[in-house]
Amino acid sequence: MANKVLDSWALVAFFEDEPAASQVEEVLDQASTSQHRLFLSAINWAEIYYSTMREVSQEAADRHAEIIAQLPIEIVGLTEDLQLARQAAIYKARHRLSLADAFAAALAKEKRAELLTGDPAFRAVEGEIKVRWLKPKA
Repeated sequence: MANKVLDSWALVAFFEDEPAASQVEEVLDQASTSQHRLFLSAINWAEIYYSTMREVSQEAADRHAEIIAQLPIEIVGLTEDLQLARQAAIYKARHRLSLADAFAAALAKEKRAELLTGDPAFRAVEGEIKVRWLKPKA
């Protein structure tokens, strides 16, 4: 069973029914039938929540949080050994990624997973992790 990590970009595309939404939906369907494990960093969860709250409303952010909780996605937080945080800090320092992007990349590395995104910022770490490029926003 392959591992996959969703970047915030992918779930925002799903929620906003952007061109990549069908690709994200396909990955979610596959995860629901145990074809792969699907992960999301708690930092990326927070990014989705605050950006939805800022751009739409807190009610919309709460709805998105409820939907994510029902999807076949494992939310990964920080552990006491801080390995995920350390790797994210390294990516942020070396590649000047946003903090949320650095956590998505670190989670992909930790889980030996393919990162699903359309965010061009991840080109900087493409040699270190496997990136599956989703159709960009129209």
